[in-house]
Amino acid sequence: MMNLITVDQIKRHYQTQSGDLAVLKGVSFSVNRGEVVAVVGQSGAGKSTLLHILGTLDRPTSGKILFNGEEVFAKKEEDLALFRNRNIGFVFQFHHLLPEFSALENVAMPALIQNKSLAQVEGRAKELMALLGLKYRNTHRPGQLSGGEQQRVAMARALMNEPDLVLADEPTGNLDIRTAATLHEEIVRLSREMNQTFIIVTHNPTLAQMADRVLRMEDGLIFEQFSYRENGETT
Repeated sequence: MMNLITVDQIKRHYQTQSGDLAVLKGVSFSVNRGEVVAVVGQSGAGKSTLLHILGTLDRPTSGKILFNGEEVFAKKEEDLALFRNRNIGFVFQFHHLLPEFSALENVAMPALIQNKSLAQVEGRAKELMALLGLKYRNTHRPGQLSGGEQQRVAMARALMNEPDLVLADEPTGNLDIRTAATLHEEIVRLSREMNQTFIIVTHNPTLAQMADRVLRMEDGLIFEQFSYRENGETT
């Protein structure tokens, strides 16, 4: 499998009134193209901070991330924003859809931000809506959709610019068990059919078990890596 991301000794410290707070203390791992990697651990372990840095929404205090062999944080802020838009998709626990736009327009939004017209990208957006079982929801606004449908719209939006990587932070945290299971299956299917890479922060054990690999974080470090497909043995 081809390596997509190498994370090398990432640390993140924040200055607080109480002094220096070390949230990430030297995190290293790699991810191959097409992998589904789950990041698990208790609250405060540093999972969301790691995801924000992987998504270039935050910069590390030290360490580096190689994306397709290129050091991401060597880029200037403007170039980093372009890199983020073109290469990374985001799915959050709260879908953050824009209520005044249709589902199709929400899906197309990452391309519209690149100053493309809806006419230019409508075909791609409709294709993604159909792929995620939303073919007949194109003109519906978010308020007219169920929670599961809204989260699938968010997934389609994350895929709009054909990103190398999709980052998801508790993507099924607000969904009922049945709807969450459907989204879990969609993630695995997209990984297999589209060779799509996912890194997912989750507390959901079922979703973690469906991942190719699990990273367990404790106190700002990756404590272990393992695969449920290898009977829980560490790798």
